[in-house]
Amino acid sequence: MIPALLVFLAFNTVLCEDVLAFADLDAVKSEPDLNHRSELALLNADEKIDQARQAYQDGNEAAEGAAIQEVAESVAVCYQALEQTRGEPRKNKYYKRAELRVSALMRRLTGFRDEVSFDFRPSVEAALKKLSDIHDELLSDIMSKKK
Repeated sequence: MIPALLVFLAFNTVLCEDVLAFADLDAVKSEPDLNHRSELALLNADEKIDQARQAYQDGNEAAEGAAIQEVAESVAVCYQALEQTRGEPRKNKYYKRAELRVSALMRRLTGFRDEVSFDFRPSVEAALKKLSDIHDELLSDIMSKKK
């Protein structure tokens, strides 16, 4: 039990260090490993949803809009990184991970859209549309035999 707990804590520590090391999208884009870049971009998108929610609660419209825009940009960076990999999407586990995480991000963004006032919904809906389009592309890539 103790060794399993230590492995779990070590993994989470490494994961947190990755998130802190790549706190902005420019740093994520500079990651040379394309598969790792895709995962970091999705972690960045997840963090930006939290920041958008906090900015909305604080009444900071500019920060909320910027965070929502960066969510969409991060998911786009993830998909671009996966497209640049040489492997087939059907055989690349990072495609499936990305598809699952983008789906989770869409659920979180839908919940956030329902929380915000009607005036702020267009920016959230635009980001949600972009995530939905990328999610569909990921699924299409995974399910097709040839790219």
